[in-house]
Amino acid sequence: MSNKQSEQSLKFFIVLSRAFRAINDLVNKQIHTFGLNPTEFAVLELLYHKGDQPLQQIGGKILLASGSITYVVDKLEQKNLLARKACEKDRRVTYAHITEDGKQLIEEIFPTHEERINEIISILSEEEKQSAIELIKKVGYHANDLAK
Repeated sequence: MSNKQSEQSLKFFIVLSRAFRAINDLVNKQIHTFGLNPTEFAVLELLYHKGDQPLQQIGGKILLASGSITYVVDKLEQKNLLARKACEKDRRVTYAHITEDGKQLIEEIFPTHEERINEIISILSEEEKQSAIELIKKVGYHANDLAK
């Protein structure tokens, strides 16, 4: 690999990382105004859109270490936003279930969250968004292949 290719790859990585951090910081700041931390929001949003989830699988779906899930689920349970539900077929499996309070909260705050993300990304045209999605996915899939 030439030095120029290497420099471009490093520049891409830095630009992508900084852009992600800037976007994430703005979105997380807004999530805090809802009385939730980003992980709590991610768990509620997952349960709202995908239904009950085994506790053991939530971490992988929202990119969180499994040890932290118990803590987050405990906090959401204390706020009456989710409940643990035993699996009827396998007692070793426990599901997280969004409560009516949790559904009401997500239905109230998700549109504002969605608008904020759209506001941030609206600097790009629809074609630019599609190109960015395809290019970033391509890099992500390649990174996953290299990890195997």
